[in-house]
Amino acid sequence: MRKDTLYVSDLDGTLLDTTANISDNSRAMLAEAIHSGAMFTVATARTPATVHPIMAGLPSPAFTDTATGIRQALPAIVMTGAATWDRTLERYDTVRLIPAEYVAPILDAFGRAGLRPFTYCLSGERFLNVYHTRAMDRREETFYRERRHLQLKRFHLDQQPASPANVVLFFATGPDTQVEHACRLLNEATPCAAAWYRDIVTPSTGLVDIYAPGVSKARAVQELAARTGARRIVVFGDNLNDLPMMRVADVAVAVGNALPAVKEEASIVTGPNTADSVARFIIDDK
Repeated sequence: MRKDTLYVSDLDGTLLDTTANISDNSRAMLAEAIHSGAMFTVATARTPATVHPIMAGLPSPAFTDTATGIRQALPAIVMTGAATWDRTLERYDTVRLIPAEYVAPILDAFGRAGLRPFTYCLSGERFLNVYHTRAMDRREETFYRERRHLQLKRFHLDQQPASPANVVLFFATGPDTQVEHACRLLNEATPCAAAWYRDIVTPSTGLVDIYAPGVSKARAVQELAARTGARRIVVFGDNLNDLPMMRVADVAVAVGNALPAVKEEASIVTGPNTADSVARFIIDDK
């Protein structure tokens, strides 16, 4: 590992194994690297509600912010770069909200595509309130049931936010063709950052989210690198939504199970996510 490098890994399909956890071997190797001075963090579409327990027990590297001179924990990049999360203080480090004037056009675009989005609103420094206004279909019900008991996130069903302020993101799921259509409508409606991708487990299911203008993993990685003073960026990914951050990295690493398009753009293709490949690469990096 190199101390002048910011190492950033996607979670699902990249750092996480088939049980959606960090394996014991990866956890031990990453802890060793961090204790030796490696600046390692993650960049994911997930919220802190799932990132925080996944990363529990893994030490947070410390860095001195080049802008403030303050020594602090290296945050995780969450919600595709809309926010960063301080795992040590258990609070948001930075957040980019969707401008209030764009909320109504976004909801209209979702409606024209026949999708019912979940609306994520910031509540204080730690929590998200998640609203869904209509009866849920099978995909939405599955999404909700897997997350309804999480800390740091509260679901409010058959409700809408009292105000368009404090919206961090909208998320929807549905058939992939419908989701792709929704993404086109969203990108036409506002300058906000909309992207869609297929579910890893069920490729016929599409996922779409939309954030404030300019939000991306790439931007978040570049900003974090500037804050840490890192002279080199190494990123790890497997899916299409990882390509933007891979394109701004000095070294872009695709895991062996990555999509063909991701492997084509990668500097290096390593082993699969099931072989502790991210952690092994960091330990062996010269």
